[in-house]
Amino acid sequence: AGGPIRMEKAKIGLVQFCISPPKSDLENNVVVSDYTQMDRVYKEERNYILGIVKKIRASGCNVLLIQKSILRDAVTDLALHYLAKAKIMVVRDIERSEIEFISKTLGCLPIAHVDHMKPEKLGSAELVEEVPCGQGRIVKVTGIANKGRTTTVLLRGSNKLVMEEADRSLHDALCVIRCLVTKRFLITGGSSPETEVFYQLSAWAKSLLGMDSYCVKAFAEALEVVPYTLAENAGLNPIQMVTELRNMHAKGDKYAGINVKKGGISNMAEDNVLQPLLVTTSALTLATETVRMILKIDDIVPVR
Repeated sequence: AGGPIRMEKAKIGLVQFCISPPKSDLENNVVVSDYTQMDRVYKEERNYILGIVKKIRASGCNVLLIQKSILRDAVTDLALHYLAKAKIMVVRDIERSEIEFISKTLGCLPIAHVDHMKPEKLGSAELVEEVPCGQGRIVKVTGIANKGRTTTVLLRGSNKLVMEEADRSLHDALCVIRCLVTKRFLITGGSSPETEVFYQLSAWAKSLLGMDSYCVKAFAEALEVVPYTLAENAGLNPIQMVTELRNMHAKGDKYAGINVKKGGISNMAEDNVLQPLLVTTSALTLATETVRMILKIDDIVPVR
């Protein structure tokens, strides 16, 4: 609509209301048979939209972020025309899921009604501009006054498959950081923790009597599926790897694990193969709770 694509000393408003003519709650049709009536409808529409634009402009807002609406058009061409004449930069079709992130990043509050457009609810930035990025364009905000503790990462790829793979990789990396923030401990990888727990539980089971001994021994043997699966996925001999791991942990080498790159057993601490403690503890806890849930089932009733 010919609006500005660069705005210095920006006052940013994040709105959740529509800048378009209102619709009735029920579906109905209005038949206009006279040109004067049609002109009156258009005039009322213009006055309604112009009134909203004037209130936005009066709040000091010069960059407007508009949330996407599923009920009606969030902003019409006529509204874009008036906003462009008022020298207000417009960014539309913002997803509902992005509102909280944008609000934290820019230090502004979401505004649900035009009457709530107040200067204290606006965010401030040194520069908001639309810049080219590959074959498209993006809106870049710099010099945010009250910047929140958020980070924006722009992913680009040649096709959708590459983008989805990059998104998954970034998500995995963020999950690792989240695990470290939640529980700030690192342990060795390569199935060395599971093998050590197996060895310690097996030794403890020998000191117990009766049913407790069998339960602890079964729990310990269940942990061997982790190094077995890791060796199998790496193309190694799983039985040989698990047996060798047992021997090394029995000799006191508690950091011994499966080195996939070397195709054998090595010291995981020396090879710098580490993982967050929360990953292993969460897996063991979830597996244990699943088994307990299954054991509580008394009978199964087949139903067609």
